Amino acid sequence: MSNIRLTENTNLTGTSIELLRPVVGHNVRHAVLDFDGTISLIRDGWQNVMVPMMVEVLAETPTTENDARLEEIVVEFVDRLTGKQTIYQMMQLAEEVEKRGGTASNPLDYKDLYNRRLLPDVEQRIAQLTDGTLEAESLRVPGSLDLLQRLRQRDVHLYLASGTDIEFVRHEAKLLGVAGHFDGGIFGALREYAKFSKAMVIQKILSDFNLAGNQLLIIGDGYVEIENAKSVSAVAVGVASKENNRYQMNANKRERLIRAGADIIIEDYTEVDVLLNYLFEK
Repeated sequence: MSNIRLTENTNLTGTSIELLRPVVGHNVRHAVLDFDGTISLIRDGWQNVMVPMMVEVLAETPTTENDARLEEIVVEFVDRLTGKQTIYQMMQLAEEVEKRGGTASNPLDYKDLYNRRLLPDVEQRIAQLTDGTLEAESLRVPGSLDLLQRLRQRDVHLYLASGTDIEFVRHEAKLLGVAGHFDGGIFGALREYAKFSKAMVIQKILSDFNLAGNQLLIIGDGYVEIENAKSVSAVAVGVASKENNRYQMNANKRERLIRAGADIIIEDYTEVDVLLNYLFEK
């Protein structure tokens, strides 16, 4: 077991790393990581696009609720469903439309509308990455590249699993200079959404390699992947990264990750050496 001591507030001594329960990670051979908010900041602020779009859609129904009330409703379910594929937020939107006496569009149509509205912001950041105006490092969660490099140095096989559409994830991971580290593959949302989930990726890894739960590490900023991790007894590291949205969405991200069962909570990867030394020390 690691000789790093815990302080009274459960932080690893001299760090901001919170240990919720002792972890034995030296058996870890495979790791699954989320993308947006866990590695990538390219889509940071996406809530500022999704929420107004949904409020507009609901305001067109026969509802008597004002925009402020509709915004509260939208923020609640968008926040609650973050971490799942985007389509699930759009399915909830369709349900809310029907509740208010409106005629809902296909959730895929809502998703397409959202992507069209988000695209200009994403394309601007991508253009700045391409022309060198922005460094890739500025759009990665701090220390994330170091994390990937150090895990690979320890012969841990890496997988990327995101609720964002697969074609976007592959492209953006390449632009950020991280794609090559995921020797196990890059996975993302499909048009036929039932054919992909983070839980499915996790189960396939466990099955293909006949792994015990403690041989798998899950890292993410969403409660979904943390719950998925704990359901198979994997080691779960929750990333309470800061997000740029005007709705204070995920202001309670840390608490949500803890409730989901995270073993360890970090804000980013700037203390990655301490984190990995703790995890892998016998």
